[in-house]
Amino acid sequence: MDSLYLAWRYLAFNKLRTATLVICVTLIAILPLALQVLLAESERQLLARAGSTPLLLGARGSALDLAMNALYFADETPELISMAADEAIATSGLAMPIPLYVRFQARRFPIVGTTLDYFGFRGLRIAQGRQLALLGECVIGADVAERLGIGVGDSLLSSPEALFDLAGVYPLKMQVVGVLARAHSADDRAVFVDLKTAWVVQGLVHGHEDVTRGEDSSVIIDRTQDNVVASARLVEYTEITADNIDSFHFHGSPDSYPLSAMIVVPNDDKAGTLLRGRYLGSEPPYQLAVPKTVIEGLLATIFRIKEVLDAVILIVAVATVLALVLVFALSLRLRQREIQTVFHIGGSRSTIARLLAAEIVIILLAAALLCALGITVMQPFSDELVRVLFIA
Repeated sequence: MDSLYLAWRYLAFNKLRTATLVICVTLIAILPLALQVLLAESERQLLARAGSTPLLLGARGSALDLAMNALYFADETPELISMAADEAIATSGLAMPIPLYVRFQARRFPIVGTTLDYFGFRGLRIAQGRQLALLGECVIGADVAERLGIGVGDSLLSSPEALFDLAGVYPLKMQVVGVLARAHSADDRAVFVDLKTAWVVQGLVHGHEDVTRGEDSSVIIDRTQDNVVASARLVEYTEITADNIDSFHFHGSPDSYPLSAMIVVPNDDKAGTLLRGRYLGSEPPYQLAVPKTVIEGLLATIFRIKEVLDAVILIVAVATVLALVLVFALSLRLRQREIQTVFHIGGSRSTIARLLAAEIVIILLAAALLCALGITVMQPFSDELVRVLFIA
């Protein structure tokens, strides 16, 4: 105990040197521990979401881009498919299709165009308000509501894909009609809309003012008994209301309208196998991926990178330990007068060794305490950190 007390007093007197040593040891210890916590959480999140999704249908190409977009609403949009693919799955009688169109954002949160089947499939429930019912409405995740400070009755504006949109597609003002209960998944960070609303955001579904009743005659180029031709000055709505909702209409066949992916829920294992066989050839130009297999491949890559990081951290740790040894060796040279004083009052070499050992123990205990505190503080935020660092 005497050695610990003397060591503590010495370290307390040399505050800057002690703080530097403690911080160095703490950083070396906390880096691999924090990395392990984040990787364990990322594995849990990625596999849980992928494992609950039987199959994903998308365009041929990167299965990883397809999975990240459909499961976690990542920014990278895969090659698009059409609604005709949805019809093909539905008419096969082997599975239930859940179409997704994840391409646009609203204040940096992904806009997910889908059907009501998605909410039942993911087990999502409404905490406030109601479910989607009309064009132009949206239901937001718990994180969206919390971060933006909005709720039922508020509105949310879609973000343009480019600063200058030459196609003349204006942001859509969406009415928030519901807030989802927290699901601790990517759904918490999403803005859900009907597929048609997502197509409105893209400009594929239009609404215009009634030129036959408009007061501004300058927008009319030609008028006959059966037809009215309007100019480009015709107002395109940016908000869907009860007064203008009937004016919104499709251009072209809805079967050609885009989807980014489709969740395919087979009736049983046999139906799933049959479906996968149908998409093995070159026609149609789609792929039917198993999300769990794709994500396991991603995790294998992540853990290979972790092994490299562990090796780097180990090298840095060895260098730090050698530096600490050097610091203590130099400290002994600088403390020769103190050591001589200990000898003069009857102390032995073992006494000096116990004092130095006590100093090392105190430094390691302080570093361990800080390390444990850091991991404890980080733990509640690991879910969000994983989404930002590994998924988003």
